[in-house]
Amino acid sequence: MRFLERIEEGPGAAALRATSYRMLALKRGATCVDVGCGAGHAVAELARKGLKVTGVDADPEAIEAARERAPGAMFHVAHSGELPLESESMDGYRALRLFHLLADPAPTIDEARRVLRPGGRIVLGGQDYGFVLIDSSDQDLTDVIRLGLESRTVSPRATRTLRDLLLDAGFHDVEVAVHTEVVTDYELMAPQLSAAAGAAVEKALITQGDADTWLAEQSDRGRRDRFLAVLPTLLVGARR
Repeated sequence: MRFLERIEEGPGAAALRATSYRMLALKRGATCVDVGCGAGHAVAELARKGLKVTGVDADPEAIEAARERAPGAMFHVAHSGELPLESESMDGYRALRLFHLLADPAPTIDEARRVLRPGGRIVLGGQDYGFVLIDSSDQDLTDVIRLGLESRTVSPRATRTLRDLLLDAGFHDVEVAVHTEVVTDYELMAPQLSAAAGAAVEKALITQGDADTWLAEQSDRGRRDRFLAVLPTLLVGARR
């Protein structure tokens, strides 16, 4: 939960959510489901815009936090491939930071199409870990450590396939947008950098000495205001 909160309250997160709302293009009074809603930041904001919002997440702890943040919204603990919603009951469907967690996205896409009304809007998105950029004096080592970061999730490059998935499922008017976050605060990224280096060691991609050297360099960059990470997020919108 601390990780989810940090992501949604970090630099650029509000702008990313705003872009997703623009792509949904829903009018006041419309129904919308936010799948993988986490701690409910988007649910609360969409509710304040006058939408009838339902939040869905497989994590009961996340739903508990979301209920506190958006007490007037409806929430369900459920998997994205089995939504407890009526068919054609939603004007909008939103799912960010979800597809990198799914081994098979097909059931989730099928459910999105089922619950959306004809003409309803869908917006999907998330980071593609193959596009993450981290500055370093040893870029080859950095690229290997980025593979360690990818190894920590089920489908690290799933976001680049979302346009194909929506077209194959019969969605129309597909729109792709890129939201890029530039991070120069080392402390914001330090836990992820450590986890990525540790995963690269576990996968025998690098040695522990390589990891220690790289992490020391990134920490030094942070102290000297030389840290830089660039995190692109892909957003894909379409019409049912």
